[in-house]
Amino acid sequence: MIRVLVVEDQRALAGALEIAIDAQPDLKCVGAVGTVENAVSLTTMRSPDVVLMDIHLPDVDGIEGTRRIKASHPDVRVLILTGDASPDLFAAAAAAGASGFLAKDSKFPDILRVIRAPVGKNILMVEGEPLKALLQDPSAPPHGGRESWAGLTARELEVLNLMGEGLDPRAIAGRLVVSLHTARGHVKNVMMKLGAHSQLEAVVVATRTGLLPGLRKPG
Repeated sequence: MIRVLVVEDQRALAGALEIAIDAQPDLKCVGAVGTVENAVSLTTMRSPDVVLMDIHLPDVDGIEGTRRIKASHPDVRVLILTGDASPDLFAAAAAAGASGFLAKDSKFPDILRVIRAPVGKNILMVEGEPLKALLQDPSAPPHGGRESWAGLTARELEVLNLMGEGLDPRAIAGRLVVSLHTARGHVKNVMMKLGAHSQLEAVVVATRTGLLPGLRKPG
């Protein structure tokens, strides 16, 4: 059973999410609140596995809410709910510890699919359209050549590109035909060299600094 906390101040949307989640045999909504203060308190009380976090909240925003929840409950996955497909927002949320993004107009089956995605410390999970918006950010500087690759080895560059595809260490291990331990080591090295604290943040950093030109929109 995956326990989910909804943090959304629009009551109609929060109620619809709560009903959709509770209708699933493998999911349980442990609460729906409209402020970060209540979200942090309920996270402590009810131990959710996943928090669906709105960005625009009446007390502090969802980025700060993500930071507070991850500081006290690092194993909780926070998925950002947003209608604002802003690369700057994605970068800030990734740095705060968010595991992924969902558009507020996503279909319920898509939201449920992302909630059900395998749980892991640094799993990258991003809904397609926000990721596309991030990777097509015209403000990101152009790729600067091999000297810009932050000291990554050829294998680490390969791993970085797989991270950009949304693969977790287990999937990366399968793609590269290496052990899970080896894949985790490569992912850890990539994150360290890019100064990132999660796979998502590593991809954001690499994309916005031009280190993933293969993921950028052609032309």
